Amino acid sequence: MKELSELSLNILTLLKEDARRSPELLATLLGVKEKEIRDAIAQMEEDNVIVKYATVVNWSKVDEDKVTALIEVQITPERERGFEGIAERIYLFPQVKSVYLMSGAYDLLVEVEGKNLREVANFVSDKLSPIESVLSTKTHFILKKYKQDGIIYEDHEDDHRLVISP
Repeated sequence: MKELSELSLNILTLLKEDARRSPELLATLLGVKEKEIRDAIAQMEEDNVIVKYATVVNWSKVDEDKVTALIEVQITPERERGFEGIAERIYLFPQVKSVYLMSGAYDLLVEVEGKNLREVANFVSDKLSPIESVLSTKTHFILKKYKQDGIIYEDHEDDHRLVISP
């Protein structure tokens, strides 16, 4: 694991807040030369510290049917590979958006997207559960996202009602 400079950490923080920030703006915000910013970003991209620039979409505002589920998976680790091989088998499915190794009552948390509940259920029963190391699954469907990656999805109005107490 590589230790990053303070400049690189500051760049990452600013890009995480808004990946559209230009090197010129970052240089101004951090009080350094634009070339230093460009060089630091290029190095972090080469080192796979910056893996991808992405857009956060509030899919509830779009006429797009999509179901997201979080699946708790208990597994038996493989000899010599532990959880890595099974995690890899799972994350290679196109329906799988994220896989996390967890502490606690289950081993992996798998985020899956599908067009509807049936598609996700079929993925669990036909693809995930039959994997020989999978002991059990527990599926939780996401009904609504309020906040993700520090971004609040809905504008909220301040509550102007008066408090009534007994």
